[in-house]
Amino acid sequence: MSGRDARGIGMTSARTRERLITTLREAGIENETVLARMREVPRHLFVDEALASRAYENTVLPIGHGQTISQPYIVALMTQALIEGVKLPLPKVLEIGTGCGYQTALLAAFARHVFGIERINALLQPSRQRLKSLGINNVSLRNADGFDGWPSQAPFQGILVAAAPSGVPEALLDQLDDNGRLVIPTGPAGRQSLVRITRRGDDFEREALGAVSFVPLVAGRTE
Repeated sequence: MSGRDARGIGMTSARTRERLITTLREAGIENETVLARMREVPRHLFVDEALASRAYENTVLPIGHGQTISQPYIVALMTQALIEGVKLPLPKVLEIGTGCGYQTALLAAFARHVFGIERINALLQPSRQRLKSLGINNVSLRNADGFDGWPSQAPFQGILVAAAPSGVPEALLDQLDDNGRLVIPTGPAGRQSLVRITRRGDDFEREALGAVSFVPLVAGRTE
């Protein structure tokens, strides 16, 4: 990432970013705070330099190790679902599937602290470096199994999961604070749905947010 400018030029310039924001608005993203953060975070620094010219397209891009950086619309939709109508900043947010750190960078603006879990250890150090270079310091990342959450830091006022299990992991429900929200895709490939689950004491309110397509949430961890 050395020598790469967060401000961007050409296909990574402010004008190109603004076109993406217009696309997101037209697609139904209404939260101006989320849109402002999407405008600020330099997505081109979170992908390989060879793909930087495509960073502000509304599309999924590969980040290596069989993983992807999510489509900006989905990132915005999940962030909006997590924060709309709640008092900010959220004290603690848990992110499952940190990947390249792009979603983490967005969440960091809306939380006092973000705790990120990534099962592929090789992705973590570059992510830490990117976040540090952008002055984002309210983040802790660890290599662990996302199905387990992060019990020692629970409860969380927000949990966002960037990969799809077949069903909602009980550990994540257990680690959700009262009135906290869990935004997660669930279901098999081709039949996944994005849901928002809000905890009300021992009850969990579930809202469907639409059909999505994510890589599966895989158990375990790897170097």
